[in-house]
Amino acid sequence: MNLEHNAASAMLWHTYRFDELSLRLLYHLLALRSAVFVVEQQCVYNDLDGDDLDADHLVGSLDGMPVACARILAPDVAKSGYASIGRVIVHPEHRRAGCGSDLMRRAIVECRRLHPSAPVWIGAQAHLEGFYSALGFRTAGPEYDLDGIPHLPMTLEE
Repeated sequence: MNLEHNAASAMLWHTYRFDELSLRLLYHLLALRSAVFVVEQQCVYNDLDGDDLDADHLVGSLDGMPVACARILAPDVAKSGYASIGRVIVHPEHRRAGCGSDLMRRAIVECRRLHPSAPVWIGAQAHLEGFYSALGFRTAGPEYDLDGIPHLPMTLEE
């Protein structure tokens, strides 16, 4: 586990294996994912897909509450040959303040630390292509529909 304090935003960052998540933290993470992916984006899908159990969870917290998180899957869990960053989320009150970029930069560092020989992949919501491109990701295939939302496969340029 690593713990780091970002003085500029007072955000505490921590990477957890699933079994290291407290029940309270897990509840708050799932509530955040549900509030954004299901309610805000009006996307009914099975968030509990089983991959959380074998993932690393990067969590940014303010005042003890998670406000940003991403799920990192090993290549064998993602079943793609790539390390995968997914379930990327920032609480609506903390968007457009650099939190999303900070989250993704940290997720990339964690992917490289945890899976140093694996290339990095994301399934990006298509409207965020520019955001991910600015972080070094490049579109790696055609747009596809995932639960009613257009997505793009993107890989991190090394």
